[in-house]
Amino acid sequence: MEYRQARKESLFGSVDRVALLLYLLLVAVGVVAVFSASWVEDSEDFFSFSHNYIKQFVWLGISFVVGVVIMLLDRSLWHKIAYFLYAAAILALLATLLFGRTVNGAKAWFEFGPIRLQTMEFAKIAIALATARLMSEFSFSISSFRSLVKVALLLLVPLVITYLQNDTGSGLVLCSFIFMLYREGLNRWLCVPLIFIAALFLLSFLFSPTVLLIALILVFTISASVANRVWRHGVIYLASLFGASTLLFLILNAIPMVSIDFYVVLISTALLSMIGVCIYAYRARLRNLYIMVLLFVVSVMITPTSNAVFNVLKPHQQNRIKTFLGITDDASLNYNVRQSKIAIGSGGFFGKGYLQGSHIRYGLVPEKHTDFIFCTIGEEFGFVGAFVVLALMMAFIMRLMRMGDNQRETFGRVYCYIVASILLFHTLINVGMTIGVVPVMGIPLPLISYGGSSLLAFSIMIFIAFAFDAQTTRELPTYSRL
Repeated sequence: MEYRQARKESLFGSVDRVALLLYLLLVAVGVVAVFSASWVEDSEDFFSFSHNYIKQFVWLGISFVVGVVIMLLDRSLWHKIAYFLYAAAILALLATLLFGRTVNGAKAWFEFGPIRLQTMEFAKIAIALATARLMSEFSFSISSFRSLVKVALLLLVPLVITYLQNDTGSGLVLCSFIFMLYREGLNRWLCVPLIFIAALFLLSFLFSPTVLLIALILVFTISASVANRVWRHGVIYLASLFGASTLLFLILNAIPMVSIDFYVVLISTALLSMIGVCIYAYRARLRNLYIMVLLFVVSVMITPTSNAVFNVLKPHQQNRIKTFLGITDDASLNYNVRQSKIAIGSGGFFGKGYLQGSHIRYGLVPEKHTDFIFCTIGEEFGFVGAFVVLALMMAFIMRLMRMGDNQRETFGRVYCYIVASILLFHTLINVGMTIGVVPVMGIPLPLISYGGSSLLAFSIMIFIAFAFDAQTTRELPTYSRL
């Protein structure tokens, strides 16, 4: 018996056929759902380009052609041009901010005649490639504070631009990169504070600053203690911090003509204690504590500014947050989500049948072909149809993760993980919007929602991952008789 290295010579023959089949099934579901959501009975011209389903079919054809071209390119090209694409993406986002068209309150689109493109959809490809390139550098380490700061800055620039465009939903997709970082080896107890920071904006409307500050201190201290296995020191720190803050609060308020809030005392004491934590981290050689300290300081700065940020948001964005959190019970502000849940619930177990959804037919669900297309699937195909679609999406995401695991170099592995993370984030948020679990933020269902730029951008992103997987040299054992 002898082993020799085998390599598939046919580029398209080496494509992951299961992943390709799942991709084709998902885009087919998208075309079928868009047709149902856009179909008008007794329409005069069935094949008119004015119909959304014809436009979607044309964009699907363009996506296939672009996908074939991508498969013919050498994978090393993407590594070489990753940073150039990132720079071009930032310039495109800035150009959109200055000269783009405003759609649904977001200045995030370029319009070329009948064609309208959302630049952030394509920018995500460049950001994914640039992040993969950065993390594949020889000097990069997932446990290095400097390396993580570089990744954060790389993501922060486009996030700020999308915020200025009033396209916060698209920018928040970059938060999905935390899944990739976790997969790459980021300490899971560092992920907990990051997730808590992301939730701070919403939590600030439900709890007082003092409660949030106490929660921050507990979350960060417990996470740091578990990550470094220093429970005893963590308990001592908490006892000292809260004991000193309480004592200082009582002493100061005992002084005549002095009245100070406990929040001010606690936040001052906590920030001063960070000096001692840094000294402890230096002596104990616990580098991740520096990251914890930075995240804690950032969190403390975010909490008092939430009201100011909320006031900057557009009225419709403020209303979405209020209705989601239950701050207001105005039924008119929650019309979209309410009709969405009614449509999905009316589908029952097997659905009403294709083209038979009453809420979809009579236009009771706004954006039924874009952000709320999952309602079309839920009403017409019921729980079974919705479950099948989500199962296909989850299987596809898992296949992308498997592609990443098969990569022999960091660049391809990180990129595949990022694509899987973005798809997962989009799916969770979009489905969550339709059932009222998360606020409405205008994020499409990947490969299914109507939208040429979305379909093309996702297809490009996915076909690059296909190309990485197809062009990966694997050591395949073959047997020959002696």
